[in-house]
Amino acid sequence: MNYKLRIRDLREDHDKTQQNIADLLGTSQTMYARYERGASELPVRHLIRLAQYYHVSMEYIVGLTDNKTPVED
Repeated sequence: MNYKLRIRDLREDHDKTQQNIADLLGTSQTMYARYERGASELPVRHLIRLAQYYHVSMEYIVGLTDNKTPVED
């Protein structure tokens, strides 16, 4: 699974709109929609923020693991 599907699924699982998440990231709804469609690459700073917001690992978002739990230092 790639990140565009994961960020959409996470958003929908948390009952958030694209506008809600765009506001969280400090971007427009249009740009966030482009991330979900894969038309634009998700910046690392947004990846970090989404992982923090959803309490999942960045590896989960990008599809490197199916384990949602972030690794503790």
